[in-house]
Amino acid sequence: MARIDKIAKNFEPAEHETKLYQNWQAQGFFKPDENPDKPAYTIVIPPPNITGQLHMGHALDNSLQDLLIRLKRMQGYAALWLPGTDHASIATEARIVEKMRQEGVTKDDIGRDAFLERAWAWKKEYGGRIIEQLKRLGASCDWGRERFTMDEGLSRAVTEVFVNLYKKDLIYRGERIINWCPTCLTSISDAEVEYTEQEGRFWYLRYPLADGSGELVLATTRPETLLGDTAVAVHPDDDRYSHLIGQTVILPLMNRPIPIIADSYVERDFGTGVVKITPAHDPNDFEVGLRHDLQIINVLTEDAHINENGGAYAELDRMAARKQIVKDLADGGYLVKTEPHKHNVGACYRCRTVVEPRISFQWFVRMQPLADPAIEAVVQQQTRFVPERFEKIYFNWMENIRDWCISRQLWWGHRVPAWYCQDCGEITVAASTPECCEKCGSTALRQDEDTLDTWFSSALWPFSTLGWPDKTEDLKRFYPTSVLVTAYDIIFFCVARMIFSALEHTGTVPFHTVLIHGIIRDSEGRKMSKSLGNGIDPLELIDAYGADALRYALIHGNAPGNDQRFQQEKIEAGRNFINKIWNAFRFTVMNFDEEMDFSQVSVADFTLEDRWILSRLQTLKADVTAHLDKYEFGIALAKITSFIWEEFCDWTIEMSKPRLSGSLGSQSRLTAQYILNLVLIEAMQLLHPFMPFISETVYQHLEHTPGSIMVSAWPKPVPHWQFPQAEQAMGSLMAAIREIRNIRTGMQVAPSRKVNLIVVAQDEQTRRYFSEGEPYLQRLAGIAGVKAQADKTGIPLTAVAAIFDGGAAYMPLADLIDLDQEMERLNKERENLIRELERVAAKLGNQQFVSKAPEKVVLAEKEKMARYQEMLASTEERLLLLQKEKA
Repeated sequence: MARIDKIAKNFEPAEHETKLYQNWQAQGFFKPDENPDKPAYTIVIPPPNITGQLHMGHALDNSLQDLLIRLKRMQGYAALWLPGTDHASIATEARIVEKMRQEGVTKDDIGRDAFLERAWAWKKEYGGRIIEQLKRLGASCDWGRERFTMDEGLSRAVTEVFVNLYKKDLIYRGERIINWCPTCLTSISDAEVEYTEQEGRFWYLRYPLADGSGELVLATTRPETLLGDTAVAVHPDDDRYSHLIGQTVILPLMNRPIPIIADSYVERDFGTGVVKITPAHDPNDFEVGLRHDLQIINVLTEDAHINENGGAYAELDRMAARKQIVKDLADGGYLVKTEPHKHNVGACYRCRTVVEPRISFQWFVRMQPLADPAIEAVVQQQTRFVPERFEKIYFNWMENIRDWCISRQLWWGHRVPAWYCQDCGEITVAASTPECCEKCGSTALRQDEDTLDTWFSSALWPFSTLGWPDKTEDLKRFYPTSVLVTAYDIIFFCVARMIFSALEHTGTVPFHTVLIHGIIRDSEGRKMSKSLGNGIDPLELIDAYGADALRYALIHGNAPGNDQRFQQEKIEAGRNFINKIWNAFRFTVMNFDEEMDFSQVSVADFTLEDRWILSRLQTLKADVTAHLDKYEFGIALAKITSFIWEEFCDWTIEMSKPRLSGSLGSQSRLTAQYILNLVLIEAMQLLHPFMPFISETVYQHLEHTPGSIMVSAWPKPVPHWQFPQAEQAMGSLMAAIREIRNIRTGMQVAPSRKVNLIVVAQDEQTRRYFSEGEPYLQRLAGIAGVKAQADKTGIPLTAVAAIFDGGAAYMPLADLIDLDQEMERLNKERENLIRELERVAAKLGNQQFVSKAPEKVVLAEKEKMARYQEMLASTEERLLLLQKEKA
């Protein structure tokens, strides 16, 4: 135990956090216990990008994971929190390309190998930044097991999965419509497209019939794509157009004949019932084109300019082309009208560029055979979502899933393990570079240039990080994992893919629970973003307030699945709570003796206040554990805060002071020391998963078996320390004391003025509580003496009552105030009210005022009169009571 003169007056996070963290790590506390008899509890961190910097979402996500892992470690589990990072192909490549652009160099200038050398160098320099930032938050990951999605083991797992799925015909290469980002210059999956509702237009266009007999009018939101139209379509049962099916129209501006086809895809009641078909630039049109064997004409370059198929519009940017095409349509008499139209527009989740549907040869995962078992696993609750309502998002995405485009036109990432024979065209998919073509024997092989979607490797994270495909000891002990903690906005990015991948490759779900949290919004409820400039840097908050205060602000008020607003007041509340704990800790240790033998304390020594706080502590332990089991972190922290701040600091410490002074004897002092020490130890243990640094610092200065709080046992309720009668007694006393204090404050009674108390309660036990509790009332409520009785006999009418559950405590008015002074004050108040009433009455009696003043002014005067009359009646009634009291 450290002496008080070595303990600072304030808790300075910067002085403690780094030292504590390094000590925890050096002693191996972040590693799971090697005892094979301990049950395993595993969390794999959703890997942050190596391009990432800690933001508030990371701070919340990892605070919750750390809370769970610290809790389970204390509860006796072999707790593993496995960390790592994601290579983030699109984001990382974009950073490197931008840096090269500043140097005046392109990818093509230096070639693939030199580019990858730069990428690995960039990863080495910047990739570990977010890991170090997580450590500042207090993340107790097993850093010895840190993984990276492109390390040797995980890369082998990716290749193995690709080859296995290809052999099962669950991966194929085909020409399909994909989402294309014109800025990142790569395909992206459906899940990587973010849709927002935007104001747009419907352009109604006239397509002349080729025979000159009439025209068809249709509407489009993208007139620039008409350059690639290869048909117009109507519904086969639409009587308006059935006679035209099989004829042709002339494509405006391009002067190209295209057929009129019938397809049930067309909605008869939408627009004119006629739609243009552009197979190269719309996924639905692509499917129509396949059914009708239509020509596919791509009119856009990779960076969204019109290509050579666009005739006179070639080389124009898509938006510039739209503007020019609309003008030319109007000039040519083809534009019928325009209408405003709100519609969803998809953008790349990385760079926010509007994506283009683009026809392309890509690699795809055939999803339906993988989605069905993943749906069933959640239906059967093999994996459950907390809160359960998020299952709907999961089911909706999985039940409507399309084949997953997994190839990316990038160099940084896992390269597609497919080789093309230059002689016969055969595709060979293999785990290692083949020596020759398996069909013709040629050695002229060329590997596919594309890399795999980042999420392809992330989907394997729960089992690949533990050694799969090898049957490692870690995989055997820690898989399936326990909980995945993530925000609701990546359920389809991350959760769904992890579940179907795990079921396919390991035969079991990857985790039994998906804990969904909301996102951190600013104080106005807006999503934090660079464009709004409302982002908050958690590292700056840690510098200013410490990690514990930030964690408190993020977790207090947190409920599964709900967004939360971050307000400065929250982190200041966290800091204030830390100060409260520190002051209570310093008071406790300041009152320790050099030698204290707590073995000499027995239950028989416990006072009412001791039994009460011990019993409240048992309730707190049970409640906090129950809330944590239900992932109700915010409620659990609120209960710990309330217990420490109110019950321990405001009551127990205050009630212990006479005993600690020694005036009640050495045994009473020792018992008080024992109670303060015990309660503070267990309160810090309960707090530790939430606020690890302050709890460890305090814990290390208390009397207990040596060791870190991190590996101490989680506090469990002790049945023989539950004292319901003591709780009831103290509950009544505390309620009465609060009311008495409020009354004294409201009546401005000097603290030095002592008041007699008459307690009225029908229950004999309650009366006994107050008789025995007289010392508490004297010390904490300024009471001179206590009399307990069953009825109101002898209580003056003017006595002031403090109501509590089960009775009331009465204080004679003469004890609270000087009656003569109060009567003098009330008489002056009566005189003032009479003068005010006369003034208002004169005003309202003035007909000129009443007739000319605004109605609301007259009404205000009438309200004043009613209010003054009421106040005068109350004052006179009070004076009458005081006169009776004096008599």
